[in-house]
Amino acid sequence: MFDWIQKLADWFVFDIINLQEKSHLAQALNFFIYDSIKILLLLFVIIFLMGIINSYFPVERVRNYLSNTKLYGFEYLSASLFGVVTPFCSCSSVPLFIGFVRGGIPLGVTFSFLVTSPLVNEVAIGLFLGLFGVKTTLIYVISGILLGTISGAILQKMKLERFLTDWVKNILNNSSKATEISIKKQNLKSRLPIIWKDVLKILKGVLPYVLIGIAIGGLMHGYIPEGFFEKYIGKDNPFAVPVAVILAVPMYSNASGILPVAQVLVAKGIPLGTAIAFMMAVVGLSFPEAMLLKKVMTFKLIAIFFSVVAFCIIISGYIFNVIL
Repeated sequence: MFDWIQKLADWFVFDIINLQEKSHLAQALNFFIYDSIKILLLLFVIIFLMGIINSYFPVERVRNYLSNTKLYGFEYLSASLFGVVTPFCSCSSVPLFIGFVRGGIPLGVTFSFLVTSPLVNEVAIGLFLGLFGVKTTLIYVISGILLGTISGAILQKMKLERFLTDWVKNILNNSSKATEISIKKQNLKSRLPIIWKDVLKILKGVLPYVLIGIAIGGLMHGYIPEGFFEKYIGKDNPFAVPVAVILAVPMYSNASGILPVAQVLVAKGIPLGTAIAFMMAVVGLSFPEAMLLKKVMTFKLIAIFFSVVAFCIIISGYIFNVIL
């Protein structure tokens, strides 16, 4: 399917620039050109299709649905599924998280959204399809949804509302049920200009992360020797998954930036589950996110939230290594 992109990259690197095929620079540049074109094409298609879906399910309607509807225990799953169709990184998910709290949605449900939204969205799905194929993408999407659902349910059972900041408690005490917002019915043709505008906005927002991530992946692919990463997070280390998660927490990127890096880790011999756990931790557990969450959570609640999510990511990593 993407053979023409590889031929284009080979033509440019080896014929136009005339680099030696086995040189580090040639391998890095070839990787960058191939992945950039492939990933951007996939992103465009996936974001456009998801833009159509999002236009029929606006944020306000879903928020009101979650706060006003009896879901009989499925509210965590519903919040996770909503996270899948919202193209937010962890930091941009936080303002919407605050809006959920303001709308009176239970804390565990908001956690389910906060966990899943940066991990699984149209951008991540598009990248996964191009880099790892359909089977791995399906397993990743399902695990991301379950990760958010289970984490939210666990956190809700712990009754952590007392660890919210006074600012949030005041909002909860004074909040009233959100009123239903009427959505003007429009046909698809009339929605397309708005959808197209959103597609360009999202692409513009993720493009720097995509290119930087692919560039880092290209440098790793071309210059880092085989076996370098296996010393620390290789398949022979039984603690490779938790080590990968711990190493990832100080870093920050969105799915667009870190997936090409995960691809190179796999190419260098790191088990797929370990690489995905590393990616999930980079995307879902970061210092910038913790600083933003300080507005709504005490440090103790942030620590509990990060610990539960990290534990679930580690378990997911081990499961991935077994089934893939």
